[in-house]
Amino acid sequence: MTKNLLTTMVVLAIPALAQTTVKDALVKHWKVTSDFTIAVAKQMPADSYNFRPVPEELSFGQLIIQIAGANMSACSQASGMMGPAIPEKISQSLKNEKDDKLAVDKDTSVQFLTDTFKFCNDAVASMTPEKLDAVVGRGTRKMTGFEWLWAYFTHTAHHRGQAEVYLRLKGITPTTYTF
Repeated sequence: MTKNLLTTMVVLAIPALAQTTVKDALVKHWKVTSDFTIAVAKQMPADSYNFRPVPEELSFGQLIIQIAGANMSACSQASGMMGPAIPEKISQSLKNEKDDKLAVDKDTSVQFLTDTFKFCNDAVASMTPEKLDAVVGRGTRKMTGFEWLWAYFTHTAHHRGQAEVYLRLKGITPTTYTF
């Protein structure tokens, strides 16, 4: 009887010990989304980084910069860590997103996206459960660290979807999502 009880307890405990934590899931999925988003960004030819489907939309390059900047901000808020410096070319382009003379080239955009995703991957991996639960932010923009990460993970997916539409409008089939 005791042997059966002990065996049952061990068998029931194994799944509990193997469960993925929220942090583990965040680390895994930030890495997946970073690799996928960078792949999408690299697919657009350099001479099409100024492409806008309609005048009211951001150019493809600006969309990539939007993803990078928003992720960096969210990961900084959530982790308390300082993100990478914003390149001067990008700072200038953000002053007037409708001025194509301030457009940022593909290499600068992709490098900034790559740098900010590396920062986010490192920031998420460094977060403790307490950091994930801590409420941070300013003014009316206060959320837990987890909420900051979740909200901007979703933000990235939204804008990456837009980027994929831009690619399709240019006749480019987007890379296949790998989960």
